[in-house]
Amino acid sequence: MNDRKVKNMEQFAEVSGISRPTLSKFFQNPDSVRNSTRAKIEAALSEYDYRPNFFAINQNRKLTKTIGIVVPNLADPYFAEIAHTIETTCIEAGFSTSLFSSHGKKELENEILDKLRSMKPAGVLLAPLGRSSDPHVVEQFCMDVPTVLFDSHIEGVGDAFVGSDNPQFTSLMVEYLCRTGEAPSFFEMETPPNPNARKRRSGYLLAMQTQGHQPNIFKAKGEGWGLEEIGLREGMRFIDSGMFQSKTVLCSNDRLAIGFLAACYRKGLKVGITEGCDIRVAGLDGHPFSSFTCPSLTTVSHDYDAISQRCFKSLLTLMEKGKGNGDRIEKLFEGKLMMRASA
Repeated sequence: MNDRKVKNMEQFAEVSGISRPTLSKFFQNPDSVRNSTRAKIEAALSEYDYRPNFFAINQNRKLTKTIGIVVPNLADPYFAEIAHTIETTCIEAGFSTSLFSSHGKKELENEILDKLRSMKPAGVLLAPLGRSSDPHVVEQFCMDVPTVLFDSHIEGVGDAFVGSDNPQFTSLMVEYLCRTGEAPSFFEMETPPNPNARKRRSGYLLAMQTQGHQPNIFKAKGEGWGLEEIGLREGMRFIDSGMFQSKTVLCSNDRLAIGFLAACYRKGLKVGITEGCDIRVAGLDGHPFSSFTCPSLTTVSHDYDAISQRCFKSLLTLMEKGKGNGDRIEKLFEGKLMMRASA
């Protein structure tokens, strides 16, 4: 591979020996040029590792009003809800959307980003896998296409990030639980699929210290996105072990808490805040189904509308200013305490 840095199509036309109009035609549709020309362009692409700035092409030619949306797992109700809210915001603003799920797989996330490049979107709203992502692939994509990262942060990658203040979620809940009863034990996954779980644990540790209590953490075994099943299985195991030092349990997310509620039911424990209840259970996320559990789940909710609006607004800013023009955009939203019957 040639070490010379090719920054734009004019330079690529020079080094490849292909006219700029022909290159533009190829990048719009590779089948629109002769086979020999296509082979020559592909050989030059391999040698110089050049990727065209599709955003600039599309802005100049007004070819697209499509926004790509990528989430880790559409089967997860949280991501389904946030994707729906973001998609609605984009559509109401006159854009079409293309929605993708990476299903928790790095290879599929990379494939989706490559596919989006070929689709030439006006911009992309990307909730990356986080620790499981290939940061170099995500970084290169953000350099090629105006992209706002949301939910999961990748350090040093991208021009914009919008998310929730996860330590604040946990701190808010710990303060409430300590104020209204026993200090909570913390129930989390040993290998969480979402990197925000680590921030919530840090928030729990700090909040317990602030409240003057010793932390008590239980790590559920299991991997993947089957959080309710893990919460049920591991919840029963921990209940049987008698290791909980408190009659209050804070789960690191609502899906884990839903599984834990089922574990309490199977073990004959009455959950709630009324007289005669055995245990209090709380979660974090504002899961779309959290108000329909039995009892209804006390939680801290994301501000879905504010996040979606800010994601879209930040993307418009990147699209208007262009790449690398302006300060990094970053916004974290605090959660809202939802006091219900479980705690």
